[in-house]
Amino acid sequence: MVIKEVSLETVCGITSTIPDNQLPEIAFAGKSNVGKSSLINALMNRKSLARTSSQPGKTQTINFYNINDAMYLVDLPGYGYAKVSEAERAKWGKMIENYLHKSKQLKAVFLLVDIRHTPGANDKTMYDWIVYQGYRPIIIATKLDKLKRSQVQKALKEVRTGLGLAPGDTVIPFSAQTKQGRDEIWALMDELIGAEA
Repeated sequence: MVIKEVSLETVCGITSTIPDNQLPEIAFAGKSNVGKSSLINALMNRKSLARTSSQPGKTQTINFYNINDAMYLVDLPGYGYAKVSEAERAKWGKMIENYLHKSKQLKAVFLLVDIRHTPGANDKTMYDWIVYQGYRPIIIATKLDKLKRSQVQKALKEVRTGLGLAPGDTVIPFSAQTKQGRDEIWALMDELIGAEA
């Protein structure tokens, strides 16, 4: 997709109603600080559309980005961040669950994990939970540029094993620095929303 126009159209807090969008939606989930905002900026060819921060837990709302009036890219709050109270975390969980249940237009959920680490309990829980909600998560292994090329295959295998992926599940290595994986993600998104390439 050639990006002509992007705007942050809707921001949903804990008490907001999920918008009844008519365009297809693709959601991005991931642990705090896994590079979700950087990925969104890279996908949009923008430097600071999604606010990046070295402080985890920056995104505390569900953000709907309208792309070309053709689709929504939905940024879900990061999970598993220690500095947030248990009650806050539970509210975010409810908010994400509510969204996964209520969105009529959600086509896929991309789950971001850090390629440098074996997926943690939070990642596994999130993966299982997305599957439980009826979606097959597409895994994006971020921070690819932090690994030597010789380490990538082993790291990807650990991601697959750690999450307990099925053989057909997609894992895309991605680097916000080099943009490697960007075209692959877009090709998949275009396919999911039925866009003409």
